[in-house]
Amino acid sequence: MTTMHPIAAYINRVIQGDCIEVMRAMPEASVDCIVTDPPYIVRYASRDGRTIAGDDNGDWLTPAFAECYRVLKRDRYAVSFYGWHQVYRFMAAWRSAGFVPVSHLVFVKDYASKTGFTGSYHECAYVLAKGHPRKPATILPDVLAWRYTGNDLHPTHKPVMAMAPLIMAFSEQGDIVLDPFAGSGTTAVAARLFGRRYIAIEKDAHYHRIAEERLNKERYD
Repeated sequence: MTTMHPIAAYINRVIQGDCIEVMRAMPEASVDCIVTDPPYIVRYASRDGRTIAGDDNGDWLTPAFAECYRVLKRDRYAVSFYGWHQVYRFMAAWRSAGFVPVSHLVFVKDYASKTGFTGSYHECAYVLAKGHPRKPATILPDVLAWRYTGNDLHPTHKPVMAMAPLIMAFSEQGDIVLDPFAGSGTTAVAARLFGRRYIAIEKDAHYHRIAEERLNKERYD
């Protein structure tokens, strides 16, 4: 039986571990918003050979988003990036958990991150609702800008300027923002910059350490 811990034990921390196990120990309906960038399930490897934990299979997908749904308060939002190659699996997991897709976001790049049948000049995310949240005070456009980070901290390092509008639109001052796939900690950085509390979970010990150091040193890039 999983032992539940008070939500205060998690706030403003970067926690190393499997996000499914960590979230199972969190109280139900205890976070205000989720903004996350999970593995895309594409066996990604950067040019310098770095890989991402969990990107070689999708066994974690359904149980992870079931826990996301459980710990999120009712009438709140989750925003999840995803791999378009596996959109059917992501959508099935989100719907199985209980989430309802309410919008789709495209982040436009000025460079191609990959060239296949077409050049990949965008990232994408779904806005997911639990219950019936009220519309945000600021309505974002569904096409947003992107800035290349150099991927020095993580092979799929998202820019703070991409996460910041999501934090501001779909949460409020003082809210708890959860990122169960924290990587180098960008969501947590954006949350803290804009007056939110954060819970960041990262499985890989190397990237967990980078995220901790980044937040401790207030490295906001």
